[in-house]
Amino acid sequence: MSEIQGRKRKQKKDDFLMQGMILAVAMVLTKVIGVVYRIPLTNILGDEGNGFYGYAFEVYSMTLILSSLSIPTAVSKLVAARVAMRQRRNAFRVFVCAFVFSAAVGLAVTLLIFFGADAISLHMMKSPLSAYALKVLSVGLVVVAVLGVLRGYFQGLGTMLPTAVSQIIEQIINAVVSIVGASILFGIGTDAALKNGEELLAPAYGAAGGTLGTVAGALFALFFLGFSFLIYRPVIYRQIRMDHIRKRESYGRILKILLLTVAPVIFSTAIYNINQILDLTIFNSIMSAQGYTEKEYMAMQGIFTGKYNTLISVPLAMANGLAASVIPSLTAAVTKRDRKQIHAKISQTLRFTMVIAMPCFVGFTVLASPLMVFLFNDDSKTPAALLIMGSITVVLYCYSTIANSILQGLDEMGAPAKNAGISLIIHLGALFIMLVVLKWNIYALVGSNIVFSLCMCVLNARAIRGACGYRQDIDRTYIKPLTAALIMGIFTYLVHLILDIVIGGRFIPTAVSILVSALIYAVAALKIGVFTGQDIKDLPQGKKIYRICRKYRLLPR
Repeated sequence: MSEIQGRKRKQKKDDFLMQGMILAVAMVLTKVIGVVYRIPLTNILGDEGNGFYGYAFEVYSMTLILSSLSIPTAVSKLVAARVAMRQRRNAFRVFVCAFVFSAAVGLAVTLLIFFGADAISLHMMKSPLSAYALKVLSVGLVVVAVLGVLRGYFQGLGTMLPTAVSQIIEQIINAVVSIVGASILFGIGTDAALKNGEELLAPAYGAAGGTLGTVAGALFALFFLGFSFLIYRPVIYRQIRMDHIRKRESYGRILKILLLTVAPVIFSTAIYNINQILDLTIFNSIMSAQGYTEKEYMAMQGIFTGKYNTLISVPLAMANGLAASVIPSLTAAVTKRDRKQIHAKISQTLRFTMVIAMPCFVGFTVLASPLMVFLFNDDSKTPAALLIMGSITVVLYCYSTIANSILQGLDEMGAPAKNAGISLIIHLGALFIMLVVLKWNIYALVGSNIVFSLCMCVLNARAIRGACGYRQDIDRTYIKPLTAALIMGIFTYLVHLILDIVIGGRFIPTAVSILVSALIYAVAALKIGVFTGQDIKDLPQGKKIYRICRKYRLLPR
């Protein structure tokens, strides 16, 4: 009997890793697609257009949190808790309640942002021409609100595949429509600029065209998830019929629980995004007061949002994917009060996160300038310097993002919100000093983000320890992955240097260096002992991977 139970626990462990990896890989893939399409989009819009595009997106992201981004987390958590207690009927009632609530809130926010775009752009953003892009984006809010409920429901049921596929579809459609829309509207804007004598109309129109892809992508993703739900509906109804638990939760009670669950998630996630809006608003105001023109500070902002943020967001997508999968998994463990399983899931998630974050941090530092040339054909100093300075935020934001979700899975819903509030206050103080006293201009945005993410890491680590007594293995989680990443960084630098001298060019030295760095890091991580033999066996297809590693003597003796 104990052997059977052991196999069942092992299967659940593998499934947790598999689901997390599916979503993490999908999110990284969507970010890679995002980087690829941002190359032609950046070239079409220019730095000024990217400034309008990025600023409108920050406001959109903020309102998206209020209307929908917090909903998938709450829905997945509530559904997972009920599935763990075999209450399939109540799990479905959570979905129905959340669907109606999100559609109503999403529609209200859409109307508010669409009709208030001009006032927001003029008075809050200090960039009136950003209104065009913001109006287009506002239409997508109601779509993404409903989309988020469907994703949260599937995640709560323990399957990440529908969410993963929908995200890839969304990003592909987004890429195609964004490029076409930006090209067409930039041309229309150029004609309008000649007639009106306003040179920034062309990039402003182009930015609005670029945002069309966001709406179109979300719409296609909604169609896919709706179709997936229709296919899965007979299974859902069969499970509901087999549910013999008489206690049926009322929609009023579910809505109350949903609001109580979503409120701290909204607050903590909102702070993550509102700090970007506040940063850009404060940055624009201070740059204007220091004598910079709108064209100058919007160009600097375009480098930050269009080039630096685009690259930094790729590894962060992996953390978001793991974060989404760990919440329902931890919720189920907490519901069953399985302390050993709780600690195991936290350890696996954090170690896997650092295994990815550390080489990205070192890689961005070593290849900062080559990456900017490779992706954006920009050999100027500022973009590369921003990436070198801010590469450490990959590690810090990855950890804090995962830690937020761990705390939410542990039912410590208020901790991330409180920690984010404290970090935001410290962050804004640091930003003001960097802009006004030190006069770092665009570098202040990166510097203050380092301060914010570092504060979140420290506070969240303390909160996790206090919530469940968990203590992370420092050596295997941080020191060994960092050591392997540093070895990788040395070889990557040398390979790029040699190829740049021998072959030269924009593409080959950087592309080959990236491939070599991945191989070197994988070998170094295995040799140093980042993974134990059991860690490898726990992975999907882990026994096969373990045999290969043993065959080629990749594991420490």
